[in-house]
Amino acid sequence: MCFCLLLVSRLTFAQYKYPFQNPELSTEDRITNLLSLMTVEEKVNCLGTDPSVPRLGVKGAGHVEGLHGLAMGQPGNWGRKTPVPTTIFPQSIGMAETWDPDLLQQAAAIEAFETRYVFQSEKYHKGGLVVRAPNADIGRDPRWGRTEECYGEDAFFNGTLAVAYIKGLQGDNPKYWITSALMKHFLANSNENSRDSSSSDFDERLFREYYSVPFRMGIQQGGSRAFMASYNKVNGVPQTVSPMLKNITVNEWGNDGIICTDGGAYRMLVTAHHYFPTPAEAAAACIKAGINQFLDTHKPGTNEALQKKLITEADIDKTLRGVFRIMIKLGQLDPPQMVPYASIGTGPEPWLSQKNRDFVKLITRKSIVLLKNDKRLLPLDKNKIKSIAIVGPRSAEVLQDWYSGSPAYSVSPLEGIKNKVGANVVVSHTTNPDLAVTMAKSAETVIVCVGNNPTGNLGWKKVDGPTEGREAVDRESISLDPAQETMLKNLYKVNPNIVLVLVSNFPCAIKWEQANIPAIVHITHCSQEQGNALADALFGDIDPGGKLTQTWPDSLAQLPPMMDYNIRHGRTYMYFKDKPLYPFGFGLSYTTFQYSNLKTSADKVDKNGEVTVSVDLKNTGSRAGDEVVQLYVKHLKSKVERPLEELKGFKRISLNPGETQTVNIKLPVSSLAYWDVAKKSFVVEKEPVQLMIGSSSADIKEQKNIEVK
Repeated sequence: MCFCLLLVSRLTFAQYKYPFQNPELSTEDRITNLLSLMTVEEKVNCLGTDPSVPRLGVKGAGHVEGLHGLAMGQPGNWGRKTPVPTTIFPQSIGMAETWDPDLLQQAAAIEAFETRYVFQSEKYHKGGLVVRAPNADIGRDPRWGRTEECYGEDAFFNGTLAVAYIKGLQGDNPKYWITSALMKHFLANSNENSRDSSSSDFDERLFREYYSVPFRMGIQQGGSRAFMASYNKVNGVPQTVSPMLKNITVNEWGNDGIICTDGGAYRMLVTAHHYFPTPAEAAAACIKAGINQFLDTHKPGTNEALQKKLITEADIDKTLRGVFRIMIKLGQLDPPQMVPYASIGTGPEPWLSQKNRDFVKLITRKSIVLLKNDKRLLPLDKNKIKSIAIVGPRSAEVLQDWYSGSPAYSVSPLEGIKNKVGANVVVSHTTNPDLAVTMAKSAETVIVCVGNNPTGNLGWKKVDGPTEGREAVDRESISLDPAQETMLKNLYKVNPNIVLVLVSNFPCAIKWEQANIPAIVHITHCSQEQGNALADALFGDIDPGGKLTQTWPDSLAQLPPMMDYNIRHGRTYMYFKDKPLYPFGFGLSYTTFQYSNLKTSADKVDKNGEVTVSVDLKNTGSRAGDEVVQLYVKHLKSKVERPLEELKGFKRISLNPGETQTVNIKLPVSSLAYWDVAKKSFVVEKEPVQLMIGSSSADIKEQKNIEVK
């Protein structure tokens, strides 16, 4: 018996030319063998984003962008000369406004399949399997030019959605990943102006309790083993060479995979940060800090660092191990017949499937936020309304952002509404503001689509006015574009029955609109089903149950200076000092809900325990609708400064008229901890804690105290 097993083992081993090709060996043994066979030149080459070693038959998998669908299209030229259409979802901030982690996981799973398809199909054969997503940064300021990439302003919320997206991208196979999720951008990267040289400064508690939370959750709970270091400094040290890359993300959290630079960040250590005098010294510092992939021209500097003995070949070996761990998880070093995802790439293009189209419509529907609905102007009744004017610059297009792909099709608001109402309703349309006023005079209802342009169509670092922002450019104003607001005021004078559709990836200080326009809906850019989903919401086929994931100020005056990273000075719902235009978690419904019977599984809980918070939610209106039940906590006798309130749980619920459901939310007591700077650890205090259940951070319906013992 033993002889037979030994014989099989030898026969199995014999089919592989090198030990690293043998899946029966341990990951670390395989990597050790591979590194021993590689030349120094090959190792330096593998510090780029393509860790292929053709001489040894190693086919690496490079990077692709994928914040809300695989980006192989035109906006950022990610498809290069031969763009590939893919399924495109709402922007990340829009998907977040669903408040539904399951939906994000499903979206990421669709994206992962398409990424494999494009990479492995004979027809396309391009891209990579390391997906630069999710963006785990926190949108602490609405002026941030990359707000659309993040999930919101709350660390726990962002971390929860990042975990969901990671799980969708990586799949549920115990041995292999379908793609690898590479989180962006570690850390505290939420200013665009001067990002290549600026420093994000804050204390240790904010690092542990706020800025790093989504990344820690992404690694420890989501299973991501890859992230991108950000351009900026943190407390004076550029993130590309920060000790925290190894000391915290690797040694504490367990990230043993890829740590890459941002595009050009290695060069900026010399040219912008002026942190090192030469590229060789910068390359050596990056590698010693844990960087193992450069999104930059790294070879000359790395070779010079080797020649000058600033680093050794052993230093490169040590850091490259993380790259090949990822390649092994992706199955790139194994026989294709062993990898369950290796056959993806044949059959019809997945982005053409009805299943994908239906899902995009579903997640887009769920992302729509109803901000105002005076006199129940919405939903519109297509059987009663006779004429509609659809106007505004965002009415006849679906704009993509810098990290979008190119969808196989897209449905604009105009097209979606026309599809909805059919031939029985007279629909007039224009994007000309003067002609819009003329049309509004004779229409029963005016649907006005306004909002920002995610790319500006003006080139890199260029935007059309102070209200616009994008990568490399922060907004100077959070107001609506002045020309768009002027058009709205002129329309209102001739026809007050206006439905304002704000198509935006930023919070906007629409004070006049909130005071005057009867109905306001928010939807983000990019979804290929934008128009159909919007029409479903406007005409009542679905309930717009999305919620905001940022505090919307009523003016710039409510915000601290842009570069003040100490959120305790008045940032986010946790420390906001004034009454905002719209609070974090806000969103209306076509129906009404009643909260009652708040209970906890225990009134006194151990610091190592868990409490279940339950509340009865009833739909007291006449139509089906969605509500997001939100759990906040307030520390009543903490020894240290705590936020005014903190989100600790949430659940989206759909209810029919008259239906009641008991909603249960689990609260681990460990989530109530603060970072003790002296002890260098999280500490749960013995204290009373107030639990608050509501429909937004400013609309608490029920509350109860528990005692942490």
